[in-house]
Amino acid sequence: MDWHNKMTRLLSVFLFATLLNVISSPAMGQTVSRATLSTPMPRAPAPSVYAKRVIVVDNVTGKILYEKNSQQKCAVASTQKLLTAVCVMEAGSLEDKVNVVWTDTKVVPTKIDIRSGETYKRKDILKALLVKSGNDAARALARDVAGSQVKFRAVMNARAKKMGMNSSYFYNAHGLTEGGQYSTARDIAILMRKVVRMPTLRAYMGTSGFYFQPPSRKKYYLTNTNKLLKSLSYCMGGKTGYTKAAGRCLVSYGELKGRSVIVVCLGSTPSKIWDDSAKLFKWSLEQPGL
Repeated sequence: MDWHNKMTRLLSVFLFATLLNVISSPAMGQTVSRATLSTPMPRAPAPSVYAKRVIVVDNVTGKILYEKNSQQKCAVASTQKLLTAVCVMEAGSLEDKVNVVWTDTKVVPTKIDIRSGETYKRKDILKALLVKSGNDAARALARDVAGSQVKFRAVMNARAKKMGMNSSYFYNAHGLTEGGQYSTARDIAILMRKVVRMPTLRAYMGTSGFYFQPPSRKKYYLTNTNKLLKSLSYCMGGKTGYTKAAGRCLVSYGELKGRSVIVVCLGSTPSKIWDDSAKLFKWSLEQPGL
């Protein structure tokens, strides 16, 4: 093979590999086509759901398909960890080391049990943040990125403002209740559209579970808190949340036949949250459009 033919073949292989990377998603361990088609407004009316604040958005265009109290300010619990994840992704290499300190662990469960004196790569704690929703993981990442929890608050709010989340204010990286902290279903949908466009975060959200390896301790399995990953085949990922103030919360995105939607349900109950979200996914992605 002469030099010209060899270079042409190498270029073709490179372009093919690049194309696969662009259109594929590792979520759920599957390769799926990235959604590129607009989701039409379904012919049937939206189903009745229990959640107090709801929005369904076409992930491709940003068009709102359904909303209920979507601009009502409220606590959003751990769904705001998605903003923490975006800030971490944009702060530098995920290969950077995070040295856990005592104050990182001084938070109520859910925790992933990182311990003072241990060292991890950012990517490992970030993955645990999105899979298991560890509040200690959120604090460790926030302090590592900004130097303190208070300084990270400024990072979060500046990034939220830049994204157009104009009805939100955040006090912490994990979503536990604090006075004056709030967001809306519409703002969380804006946040999720950003997250879905970050391949690493998309992959982490869609991971059903993984073995977490602390240094000098036995590894243990972390199961994704988003049960919709198992019960709805085209749910590609999302983020759960719960506090007494927020109720049960879930933001997820799904892809079906080249179309993709984001579903946000805030203020639901343990028995209703999964059904609420599933009904809205089925309505928006399975129903024929107008």
